Amino acid sequence: MADLQVKNPEKPDDKPKAGLPDIWAPLENLRREVDRVFEDFGHGFPRLPSRSPFQTEPFWRRATTWPSVDIVEHATEFQVAVELPGMAEQDIEVKVVNDTLAIKGEKKEEKEENKKDYHLSERRYGAFQRTFRLPDDVDGDKIAASFKSGVLTVVLPKRAEAIHAERKIAVKAD
Repeated sequence: MADLQVKNPEKPDDKPKAGLPDIWAPLENLRREVDRVFEDFGHGFPRLPSRSPFQTEPFWRRATTWPSVDIVEHATEFQVAVELPGMAEQDIEVKVVNDTLAIKGEKKEEKEENKKDYHLSERRYGAFQRTFRLPDDVDGDKIAASFKSGVLTVVLPKRAEAIHAERKIAVKAD
């Protein structure tokens, strides 16, 4: 029997680039896409006017950050509420260093059960730290924190000169 040879015609676009075998082409495309995504991080993101005046961690660090935090601005103060279920107040530390509010804590939980036919031992551990740059209009000497029902509330009063008097303006028809 004669050997049959089948040649596949090659297109110029199908040739490997820069001496890489065809098997690496999909990975090379993936590498280029990942490089493009990381290049976008360098350009930063514009600050939207509806956002809080607090500057928090970059979003790529925040994605895995625990716990969740709510920041609300009122006429005379800011309120920062941090959900910390299962934690005790002695496990939480709130500090102001320069113009930065730092909230950190550590949760340690151990559970041990000894029964006739089994022994159960569980340990849970977690630590967190969240930092926020304070707006210029916060009175740092009057900051207060309270902890109730697993929620830490930090009250950041505004300085007197930052509180604007409000008055209603009548709208006239032309």
